[in-house]
Amino acid sequence: MRCSQQSTPVFRADIVMNVTLEELSAFIAVVDTGSITAAAEQLGQTTSGVSRALHRLEQKLGTTLLRRTTRRHELSDEGRTFLRHARAILAAVDEAEETMALSRQRPAGRLRINAAPSFMRHVITPLIGEFRQRYPAITLELDTNDRIIDLLEQRTDLAIRIGTLRDSSLHARPLGVSRLRLVASPDYLARHGAPASVGDLSRHTLMGFSQLPQLNRWPLHDAHGEELEITPVLAASSGDTLRTLALDGQGIVCLADFITRRDLEAGRLAEVLPNQRLERQQSIQAVYYRNTQLSLRIRVFLDFLAERLEGRL
Repeated sequence: MRCSQQSTPVFRADIVMNVTLEELSAFIAVVDTGSITAAAEQLGQTTSGVSRALHRLEQKLGTTLLRRTTRRHELSDEGRTFLRHARAILAAVDEAEETMALSRQRPAGRLRINAAPSFMRHVITPLIGEFRQRYPAITLELDTNDRIIDLLEQRTDLAIRIGTLRDSSLHARPLGVSRLRLVASPDYLARHGAPASVGDLSRHTLMGFSQLPQLNRWPLHDAHGEELEITPVLAASSGDTLRTLALDGQGIVCLADFITRRDLEAGRLAEVLPNQRLERQQSIQAVYYRNTQLSLRIRVFLDFLAERLEGRL
């Protein structure tokens, strides 16, 4: 078997498949500790056992991974490249073992989740039946609030935050992004005419947020090439209220896809100025305090959301 002698070696998949976890562990331990003796102590093995494992690995790969200096072992160029693969393989194995261990446990207890009313209604609530079937011993409490809450004060385990996360005391797990677009009902557009340019919006009823002014910056360029900032004629604190007003033919609004996707697909709403829309998205994250011991019930809910929401926001 041969290994490429180029400066950035390519390790053949069939060779790497023959490598054992024992050999990878020995290699990484020697790198991390600097010597075979220290690696053996870390792994609880004999020095000769670690040495043989390292020798077998280099023979299988057909290259020298470590060079012995007077004081320690140092990586060769090939060893430096292979180290990244070795760490990734062991990390994947650890993750797989943890997942299997979790699957044998029975998560239970109260799980209190906070989210904006629109996200709770359109994204989380439709998934609750499936989650409860999968984890019947978890008691769910679903709390909605348009404003950012203090998780500790409200005894909340997990919150869904939309947009930029500013609180550094929180740990965030990204769930995805949702595109922003302008929408209106076909009835409204039939009565008032569909705008053909950004300038035409001045003759329309523009609806926006009363308490989140940053959401009144729409993904369009104004006459000066800046992001269009509107002054809503009709304002509401909730994205869901604005959606209802739009469905009722009251005007044009800019909302995230997770709120309007089904309405657009069903033809209850239509996109406005699609060819002039800037690509702007809202990040969606699940957050909890960094010093929180991540309980099994939080972990399985996070994994469930990530699995079910992939590509659907």
